[in-house]
Amino acid sequence: MAEIKLVPIYIMGKRYDVPHSLTIMKAMEYAGYTLVRGVGCRGGFCGACATVYRIKDDPKLYFGLACQTVVKPEMYLGQIPFFPAKRATYDITQLEPTAASLFKTYPELLRCLGCGSCTKACPQELNVKGYMAAAMRGDLATVANMSFDCIMCGLCAARCPAEEPQYNIAIFARRMYGRYLSPRSEHLHTRVAEIQEGKFEAELVELKSLDMDSLKERYKARVIEAGD
Repeated sequence: MAEIKLVPIYIMGKRYDVPHSLTIMKAMEYAGYTLVRGVGCRGGFCGACATVYRIKDDPKLYFGLACQTVVKPEMYLGQIPFFPAKRATYDITQLEPTAASLFKTYPELLRCLGCGSCTKACPQELNVKGYMAAAMRGDLATVANMSFDCIMCGLCAARCPAEEPQYNIAIFARRMYGRYLSPRSEHLHTRVAEIQEGKFEAELVELKSLDMDSLKERYKARVIEAGD
């Protein structure tokens, strides 16, 4: 069996030698830590494990998700517990998809300095500075599009000198866009109406009466895209 390569990392100032192929999260567990906070999906989607770290003799501050970032030799870890950033309370049905609604809900948006610290901190490599600039123009559609892959980890807000809740501003824009601005699918509207009218009731009753083999055959023979 090949010898496992170990690399030194530092957790809370204490050195641990861990396998070089582990993620930060697995390395901490390998070192004996039981993680009860800052752990979510373990797949890079929930943003719960936001982490900052430094490398020995390198003054730069690095960012990543503990479940996705592989350890590096002489890595000094600093876990960040999730901290509160302003999250506005609003009734989306009472708002209009305008710049005025955005500025009223998040007036601190206009404090943005355009420094780019948020973009540097983003583990998804989103152009946070860019969508914040769009937000200050009141361009909800652009904010929604540019922030689509945001995982709400909060690292952008952690680094912001203007104390902006970038990720909450972004999800507000996505909600407004989804409710009011995104193009509506006509065939979806038609299909919902057909369901409400009971068009498929008889077919559903028939499907419920079939055995598993018959259902599989019906599934294989289905028409995926109906012709014109």
